[in-house]
Amino acid sequence: CGVGVGIEDQVAFNRRFRMKNGLTYTHPRQGNPDIVEVAGPTDPEVGVLGAWSNDGRLLGCVVNFACHATTSPGGISANYIYYLEKAIRGFFGEDVVVVFLAGACGDVTQVDNLSPYRFPAAEKWAQLVGGRVGAEAVKVLLSMHPGRLTPIAVKTKVLRIKRRAPAPDRVRRCYELVKKSPKEVGRTEWTFAKEIVLLDALLKRHPVANVQVQAVQIGPALFVTNPAEFFCQLGLDIKKGSPFPFTFPVELANGCVGYVPTEEAFGPHGGGYETRLTSYSNLEITAGTQIVKTSIELARSLKPGPVPQPPPAPPFNGHPWSYGNVPPERH
Repeated sequence: CGVGVGIEDQVAFNRRFRMKNGLTYTHPRQGNPDIVEVAGPTDPEVGVLGAWSNDGRLLGCVVNFACHATTSPGGISANYIYYLEKAIRGFFGEDVVVVFLAGACGDVTQVDNLSPYRFPAAEKWAQLVGGRVGAEAVKVLLSMHPGRLTPIAVKTKVLRIKRRAPAPDRVRRCYELVKKSPKEVGRTEWTFAKEIVLLDALLKRHPVANVQVQAVQIGPALFVTNPAEFFCQLGLDIKKGSPFPFTFPVELANGCVGYVPTEEAFGPHGGGYETRLTSYSNLEITAGTQIVKTSIELARSLKPGPVPQPPPAPPFNGHPWSYGNVPPERH
């Protein structure tokens, strides 16, 4: 087995922007003159773990990358991950098993709101994202030096995280709104009023969510999982706090608890789609901090294994290359 990291920084973009009114919007749209700056980072690392047969054939690989699979090619689809897999199999063979694990991409998509150009059609967009990430994974696999990745270990902790609750008067208003038609109220307002009604029912039965955080070690690599649509900055915080040379945050694992933003996103200059209170996204404001803290604790409870290295160069034989050890020939 082998492990490595590449960089693909042309296809994933943070979708949250600070605006002139002091708030943060999700997808303010191209050309919006009120955009001040992007409100969060991206993570361009393409993490790859590969497994080879004894005769040198790639058997399979795991690819970790932080970008929403939202190119929307139509129908039920693997989205850009299909083309990622296609790129890897195109080089190494159709029998290669490819496992994709989404990185911390709760606020990261393929949409570049700052681009002055029209976006590609959906299928082309899927090809662009998947093809480029898959090609980078191929480069990482080609550069790996397979060896024994040890030890293998797993640590798990289940957090009990409270849910945010809407104010009682808001619940009453929303109950009245959903009695009307979406056309009468406005589809967006009706949709989120319905979500408050559903959340109110959920809170009566499950006011606290079980959030499983897991650290899966394969030698020098660590996959740190959570069931959230996890903000990119939180994933970067886990990477920074981990003692492992290869740390791969994995979101939407072992369940789904909705969007988990940074605490800053809930501050006076925050906002946006991901902070809306719904039956889907409702964990308390400190949930991200709790998950990061636990992830780092689990990482630090494990000891990284060695990174396989290529064989050392042979010792110098005392003779430079005879074709190249000459002075310039001017005549």
